[in-house]
Amino acid sequence: MNNIENNKTGAGDYTSALARADGYYGSFVAIVTPFYDDLSVNFDKLTELVEWQISEGSSGIVACGTTGEASTLDDDERLAVVAHVVKAVNKRIPVVAGTGSNNSRHSLHLSLAAENAGADGLLLITPYYNKSNDEGLYRHFRLVADNVHLPIILYNVPARTGVHIPIPVLARLAQVENIVAIKEASGNPDYVLKIAGEIPGLAILSGNDSQVVPIMSVGGRGVISTSANLIPRVMAAMCEAFAQGNTREAARLQVRYAGVIESLFIEVNPIPVKEAMNIQGWNVGGYRLPLCPMSDKNRELLASVINYEL
Repeated sequence: MNNIENNKTGAGDYTSALARADGYYGSFVAIVTPFYDDLSVNFDKLTELVEWQISEGSSGIVACGTTGEASTLDDDERLAVVAHVVKAVNKRIPVVAGTGSNNSRHSLHLSLAAENAGADGLLLITPYYNKSNDEGLYRHFRLVADNVHLPIILYNVPARTGVHIPIPVLARLAQVENIVAIKEASGNPDYVLKIAGEIPGLAILSGNDSQVVPIMSVGGRGVISTSANLIPRVMAAMCEAFAQGNTREAARLQVRYAGVIESLFIEVNPIPVKEAMNIQGWNVGGYRLPLCPMSDKNRELLASVINYEL
C-alpha cells in the first residue's frame, strides 16, 4: 500500500494528497474511553489499552471518536484523553483526535487544541442536527483545514448525522492541502466506487468493520475499527494480508470473524464492545447517559458469541 500510483482527474491533481496520506493504512482502533464506577475517565486503564493495541499490531489509534463516547465528554476531558493517548503512544504509531462538531467554530477550537496536544491527525464528522447546504458543508471542513497543519480524515456516517457528503463536495475538499482521507461508513458500495473512481487521491478507510475487505478490494487502505478494541490482532492481520496481496487470507478473516463483528453492533456502539471487553476481563467500565447497559437478552447473546468465538 506504500506504492502510490500518480493519478490525475478532471477535478484536480491528487498526487500530493496521496503522498500526505501515506501513513493512513491498516487498522486504526477507535479506542474506547474507559471509566471508573463513578464514570470519571480511567486514565490508567487507557494507558493499558494503548500498550495492548500497539503490541497487537494496530496501525494507529483514534481517540475521542464515536466509540470513545466523545459526545458525552466535556472539552477538558476530551482534550485530556487526546493528550494522554499522545503521551502513552509516544510517536510509536499515529494518534488521530476526533474533534468534529456541528458547530464549526467549536470544531476548530478542539482541533487547534488537539494539534497543540501533539495529535498526528484529526477526524472530523459532518455537522449533524443543524446540517447545512453543500456550500456550508464545504466551508465547515475548510474552516478547520485552513487553520491547522495536521492531516484531516473526513467522517461520512449519515445514519448517525443525517448528513451525507456528496461526491462533488468531496472532490472539492480532496483538493485541500491537508484533507487526505475519508472514513466511509455510509454502507453504500456505489458511493465507495465513485470515490475510488472519481477522487483517486483521497484515501478511503472503512468505517464499517464488516466491509473492510470489500472496501480494500476497490482501493481502500484499511479501517477505523470498533472491533479492534476486542480483536486488534485480527483486524490488523486482515488489513495486512490484503495489503500484501494475500486476498484469500484477508477474506477468510473477514468471514471467520463476521459473527463476532456482528455481535458488537446488536445495540448502539459502543455499548456492546465495552460490554464484550468487560466480559473478557478488561474492566473498561460503563457508559454515560444517554447510553446505558444493554438488555439482559442481548448481553446473553453477546456473551455466548464472545465465549464461543474467542
